Amino acid sequence: MNAKEVAKLTGISVRTLHHYDAINLLRPNRNKENGYREYSEEDMDKLQQILFFRECGFPLAKIQKLLNSSSFNREEAFQLQKKYLLHEKKRIETMLDTLNRSMKSMKGEITMSLTEKFGGFDMNNNPYEEEARRLWGDEAVDKSNAHISSLTMEEKDSIAKGMDHLFTELATIRNENPASDTAQKAMEKMYRHFNKNFGYQYTLEAFAGVGQMYITDIRFTENVDQYGKGLSQFLAEAMKIYADSQTE
Repeated sequence: MNAKEVAKLTGISVRTLHHYDAINLLRPNRNKENGYREYSEEDMDKLQQILFFRECGFPLAKIQKLLNSSSFNREEAFQLQKKYLLHEKKRIETMLDTLNRSMKSMKGEITMSLTEKFGGFDMNNNPYEEEARRLWGDEAVDKSNAHISSLTMEEKDSIAKGMDHLFTELATIRNENPASDTAQKAMEKMYRHFNKNFGYQYTLEAFAGVGQMYITDIRFTENVDQYGKGLSQFLAEAMKIYADSQTE
């Protein structure tokens, strides 16, 4: 299917599909003759997952991290999405009841307490995002952040200088093939550095996940690319290759 056909079927715009492609969220193959995007059945399954997660209130950067996790399980995702949508159904039903009761209250037919007037308006809490993080997400990053927060200023400064030195070195090889010996030796050094300094024993999967975060979270992309344009993309690829090669 081409982008127009997918847009007509799903109800999302061609522009949105192009955006998903541009941010590496959903990248279909291109027709060699005309360059048009061609969506396979696998692409459509992935798009369905993206749209379910969007309906569940997840931002695109979070969705990309979840889908790129090697531990991502489609059946688990469906179960999680079902839980969330049932939660939303109940919340909306509560809001409809609040609305109906408020109309009666306005006419003087019933009296409502302040608590009753705001039933169903708790829209800031996604009760299933934490479950998604536990299944496929940010454990390594969260534990590292907690460890760093517990350090003295001198210890934090030492880690910051070490990371600055590490990324300065990595920037000098960012134009290398991520699978090259040079790149992979650098990834080995980086992996050891992470496990030595951040108070968390990174699994290979978690290490690759951090690499994906470098390109899915604009804050990390900007911080990494200040050492050299394209460094974040290089690291994302090289870290994944390293992780995959160590588990074969």
